[in-house]
Amino acid sequence: MSVNIDGEEKRIGLALSGGGFRAAAYHLGTFRKLKEFGLLDKIDLFSCVSGGSIAGAFLCSNWNSSDVLDKLEAYLRTRSIAVSSFIGGALNPFGTRLDALATSYDKHLFHDATMDSLSNGPRIYLNSTNLSTGNMFFYVAGGGRPEEMGEHELGQTSASNQKISNAVAASSAFPPVFPPLVVSESDFPNGETEYMTLTDGGVYDNLGVNPLMRLDRNQLDYALVSDGGKPFEINQAPTKSGSKVLIEAISILMEQVRGLQFQRMELAYAADRGPVPLWFSIDSKKGEINSGDADFASGIGTNLKKLNDAEITVLMRHAGALCEARIQKWAPELFG
Repeated sequence: MSVNIDGEEKRIGLALSGGGFRAAAYHLGTFRKLKEFGLLDKIDLFSCVSGGSIAGAFLCSNWNSSDVLDKLEAYLRTRSIAVSSFIGGALNPFGTRLDALATSYDKHLFHDATMDSLSNGPRIYLNSTNLSTGNMFFYVAGGGRPEEMGEHELGQTSASNQKISNAVAASSAFPPVFPPLVVSESDFPNGETEYMTLTDGGVYDNLGVNPLMRLDRNQLDYALVSDGGKPFEINQAPTKSGSKVLIEAISILMEQVRGLQFQRMELAYAADRGPVPLWFSIDSKKGEINSGDADFASGIGTNLKKLNDAEITVLMRHAGALCEARIQKWAPELFG
């Protein structure tokens, strides 16, 4: 999957950030804009985190479906799963809140599909954080290449029979609301650990940039980053509670990584060691169509609760506007 520019085939990667259903709806706006310009089906690689994994995995698992975007929108308008998963897992002696989350994804989005069902679509990474090593852990499939799960330090193994819902649940298991996914040695044999635990991919990198920069695995010419995450803002009433400091600390660390990843993309491109970088963050006012869209979109919660008409309309409109503006300014050749 590629786009032809001046007789040359160019490959595009798209990173989908974390940020709950807000981010998923923001990415839906990105999908709709890329489809409008005939670019969505030209995306060669998706790299997804948390809410981005919900959107990206659903798109790729229904890659040849003409109404996939409408179905994703309907899901985001009608489903609230965070509270029900939390309570269901707490009351179920045979499962965790994470198990309940995966079951919800499976019931409403993936219907027992496994990673090998993604083989005919683009390459897609569903990223989480490995608490055993501190590295990014990925489930990857599609692009006519083998399905794998793993990381750079412990290696990779086959992921063909792994359920998509489990990979997405691990990617979106935001602590402390959801416990990590436990991966047994039988699923991921390695000489270092008897088992692993995977938590939200945003703990390591909430943008999902890493696979776009791995030139040894993914040769890309353009790297788009749809950033619907939570930018850190000045808090006039910071917490005084010791129990809440951990959550705030995670947000601060995620903001630091966010800035460093953008800088990394710029420096890699300048050194001719990376693709053309284009990113559009939810709090940006450069390119917004309606005044106030950036503020409204950024103020929507990053949870797993259904979105109302105003929220999903603004999120899709804002993402589409920023996506178009960035491509028009930095890579107009993609529009033909």
